[in-house]
Amino acid sequence: MDTKRLDLNLLVTLETLLIERNVTKAAARLHLSQPAVSAQLNRLRQEFDDQLLIPAQRGMTPTAKAMELLDPLRQTLDQVRATLSSHRNFNPAKARLIFAIACTDYLQAAIVKPLVVELRTLAPGVRVAIRNLDLPQLEAQMARGDVDLALMTPQEAPQGLRPRHLFDERYVLIGRKKHPRLREGITVAEFAELEQVVVSLEGGGFATPVDSALAALGHKRNVVLSAASFLFVPEIVSRSDFVALVPERLVRDCADKLDVMDCPFPVEGFAVGMVWHERSHGHSGQRWIRETVVSLVAHESSSRARHGYG
Repeated sequence: MDTKRLDLNLLVTLETLLIERNVTKAAARLHLSQPAVSAQLNRLRQEFDDQLLIPAQRGMTPTAKAMELLDPLRQTLDQVRATLSSHRNFNPAKARLIFAIACTDYLQAAIVKPLVVELRTLAPGVRVAIRNLDLPQLEAQMARGDVDLALMTPQEAPQGLRPRHLFDERYVLIGRKKHPRLREGITVAEFAELEQVVVSLEGGGFATPVDSALAALGHKRNVVLSAASFLFVPEIVSRSDFVALVPERLVRDCADKLDVMDCPFPVEGFAVGMVWHERSHGHSGQRWIRETVVSLVAHESSSRARHGYG
């Protein structure tokens, strides 16, 4: 192989083809036409004296030689990307990039919503793509570049990702304004009798760790609705006599239609953090967005402290 004739773009194409295993999908990711990628694949085959990818029933199958190339190729290209990024001054006002975030709907409301507002002011050329959090696939998605940042409980993240703690969240009790039975100082027994909404992200579950805490106190709560989305809960609660325990930051902007109060018994909260892949660690633009997230969260936390929340 004549390395003098092998340019960096060809190696990027090879990396993408080995990840996607489909010329059409690789062309879409590279923003090239399918014939252009096919032509580059033919040139790569000549340079490496190997078929590299063989047509299969679904997409293409890498050859043994291609699989040997994949890891060192990705490591080399990631190092090149990091080096180029670290030496480039990032200008948010002029930046043009797409940033993909994976998270639950609760964290879309708690973090992504204020982040997008901030980016429209500071970095209007940055576009944000929100994806559902898929824990089993997360590390692979990040390795492919499909997800740049995940917002989640850091303890649940794959060990190969870089974590950073953002804040500790707590649960609060919510009900509609002028609810006939909800008040500050409600007892545990009174709480257990209220018709309640729970969130089951897997769908259909009516029990959460809260029920175990209640059972230890000798009570069983009256759950009448299991929702698959946190964002649904404040709306249905505001229009009914249902109540719910929800993460506090979910309802920070709902004071006009909801009463928000402390739970009448101790409920364990949870940590919220962000994780990212080593391949994007040195990217100046992504690093700037991560620091913007940290800044926004810190501002929110200090504002809550000044106003006596939490």
